[in-house]
Amino acid sequence: MSSTDYDLFTIGAGSGGVRASRISASLGARVAVAEERYLGGTCVNVGCVPKKLLVYASSFQEEFEDAAGFGWTVGDRTADWATLIANKDREIERLNGIYARLLDEAGVERFEGRARIVDPHTVRVGDRTVTAENILVATGSWPHLPEIPGIEHAITSNEAFYLESLPERVLVVGGGYIAVEFAGIFHGLGSRVTQLYRGPLFLRGFDDDVREALAEEIRKTGIDLRFGANPASIERATDGSLVATLEDGSRCEADTILYATGRRPLTADLGLEDAKVALAPSGAIVVDEYSRTSVENIWAIGDVTDRLNLTPVAIHEGMCLAATLFGGRPTAPVHEDVASAVFSQPPLATVGLTEAAARERYGEIDVYRTGFRELKHTLSGRDQRTLMKLVVDRATDRVVGAHMVGPHAAEIIQGLAIAVKCGATKAQFDATIGIHPSSAEEFVTMREKVAD
Repeated sequence: MSSTDYDLFTIGAGSGGVRASRISASLGARVAVAEERYLGGTCVNVGCVPKKLLVYASSFQEEFEDAAGFGWTVGDRTADWATLIANKDREIERLNGIYARLLDEAGVERFEGRARIVDPHTVRVGDRTVTAENILVATGSWPHLPEIPGIEHAITSNEAFYLESLPERVLVVGGGYIAVEFAGIFHGLGSRVTQLYRGPLFLRGFDDDVREALAEEIRKTGIDLRFGANPASIERATDGSLVATLEDGSRCEADTILYATGRRPLTADLGLEDAKVALAPSGAIVVDEYSRTSVENIWAIGDVTDRLNLTPVAIHEGMCLAATLFGGRPTAPVHEDVASAVFSQPPLATVGLTEAAARERYGEIDVYRTGFRELKHTLSGRDQRTLMKLVVDRATDRVVGAHMVGPHAAEIIQGLAIAVKCGATKAQFDATIGIHPSSAEEFVTMREKVAD
């Protein structure tokens, strides 16, 4: 038995930290976890869960409009923001309670407060100091705001979940998935939305075809999507509205300006430097393939390591860490072929390599791509097209990338992720009989290669 108070002390009770703590406790370890904000971390409280609920809410506008083509008469409708936020808050509170119960039932001791590392085996939380054989840092990341004049007038995604009322005009700054999703949320609920991105095309890192297709579809919805545009300053006008002056001198007026231009690892004032834990220039904790830091018994997982910043990845890293420390099975997390989605409107989802990345890795590849109008919209009349794409290593016929823009993209790509992970070939896709009529069947009926 170790002479320390705990075998594992986790700093941060987000998705990764909670999973690592629970699994470690189930393997017989003495575990404690400290959290200074809210159980469940960003995802549960100000991230993917409440954001998806708002996406659901905002999607009803199109559903109401589409219903007419199917013979439905839908009367006047309005979105009550206060009701939506109250219902969202109630669900998040329920989830917080579930996280607390899961930790308690696993035998994990909970500390409420900010934890700071004193030395490689000592942690202080408030006025209490404890020792641990292993320390895990799972503090996540936080929205970052650029230093421009008037930036104090802007909000981040954190505050967007708690606005007292729905803004009439919203300016969204950023080109990542958070910016794209919130632009769709506010537009769907009735705001007039302008989205600015400083680069030539948003969603950097995704396949170029799906980026271009999504930009076209978003513009069809009525969102004013502008590339090569970036605010230089923000000021509040005498009427209370906000005015963003762009770098080209033009101006945009809005009631709310939401910045979603990136997040940074939460590593400040944790005592990491005192413990000699190495940090990257970005502030991220440097770890090896097993999530070990430069200090032998200090570990880190999730967004704080800035590897692949997705909730399921943090959970995966937490489970691998528990297996490594207390399961007798050193397990390195795998960060390849991880499916992901942007809950835009329409949504985007992807797994595996982009076309550009596949060309770089394999040289000769085959690309299959199709675009079509979904059957539903032959009656709804909506001008929306779906894009599907497969990327194949020519030498092995293995499907190394699958990409989609269109309704239910996340649900469809999640299934395809299993095939990609298992190394399925294009011939095996072709031998699979599709479900008709469905959009998903297009992934097994594409036969014509895109010309190089």
